Amino acid sequence: MAVPFIDLKRFEEGLLERWGEKVSQLSATASFIGGAEVAQLEETLSGLAETKYCVSCANGTDAIQLALRALDVGREDLVLVPNMTFWATFEAVVNVGATPVTVDSALSDGGIDLDAFTEAVEKHRPKAAVIAHLYGWGSANLQEIRDYCSANNVLLVEDGAQCFGTRYKSGSIYKGALISTTSFYPAKVLGAAGDGGAVFTSDDLLAQRARQLANHGRTSHYGYGLVGWNSRLDSLQAAYLNLAIDFLPNRIQSRLDAVQFYKQHLTGLGINQMDAPKDFIENGYCHVGLINNTDLKDKVEAALKINNIGFGNIYPGAMSEQECSKRYMHAHVGGGKAQQICSTVINLPVFPHITSAELSAVVDVVNSACEEK
Repeated sequence: MAVPFIDLKRFEEGLLERWGEKVSQLSATASFIGGAEVAQLEETLSGLAETKYCVSCANGTDAIQLALRALDVGREDLVLVPNMTFWATFEAVVNVGATPVTVDSALSDGGIDLDAFTEAVEKHRPKAAVIAHLYGWGSANLQEIRDYCSANNVLLVEDGAQCFGTRYKSGSIYKGALISTTSFYPAKVLGAAGDGGAVFTSDDLLAQRARQLANHGRTSHYGYGLVGWNSRLDSLQAAYLNLAIDFLPNRIQSRLDAVQFYKQHLTGLGINQMDAPKDFIENGYCHVGLINNTDLKDKVEAALKINNIGFGNIYPGAMSEQECSKRYMHAHVGGGKAQQICSTVINLPVFPHITSAELSAVVDVVNSACEEK
């Protein structure tokens, strides 16, 4: 049985019909920018995130840049970034004119390493830091990082592109952040019909600045208080997300069931399965396996390919080792734990409405590969 790594075409009953009607309605009224759909979405998202404000924008990368610029981070500022994350986290810092300092990762959960983080702050005195909540959860040391940044005047941006729907200490993971972001790229837990993103905060000034920056820095239609850019979320994407939110609880539960299936049936077969830390309820964004034996990893991946089963490596390379990163980096702090995770990680198919037969097929192939002498 062929199993894709992700399948975006498994729409819930009635969703495509409702979407078609919505597209026709918005097109007939030329409601393409702003309006009721965007306002409704931001209200709903801020409620789910448990923040005072949600500022929608064009994509998740822009969301990070908006958060940084709302904090007045820019030229000549140093910003800590995780050494294991998607490139957008790193490039957003560069794109606002600041300089990244990469910080090593924790082997236990993939988040930023707390010891390396505090060392980086003490050594380089950055203006800000960006941490990434990878894999659908956050760092085991999230509260310590927040408290440490607050005590040491480090402005903390939380890149939450992979953690929409994640719960932390009985609340939304976004709730306690100074400013955080998400992405609505179609493959995310809450995905749009194209690109989209959002900034979350409960700070009045930060929300005002982020919203202004996302709309050319406007104070009025032809008045400008800041130099921003065009990062508005269009009404069609907002409309799709307003429809998709109705199905979000079931989609997350489907993902969680798939992750639990892997945890139950792949135990002790050469794959160390990374789990969400204490105090977190993950959103099932992906299954995270670590295979420390290179020969075994190659064998498992080859078996998956032969059997037409998709898999991923999120992520296969550290930020400090990318082709162009040295041109922009100020320094790296910590050792090579990020590289260790990158070289051993394997992600098996997890997506809404994956079937039990598909999950069994994946497990059978992986188990057989692991058991071969």
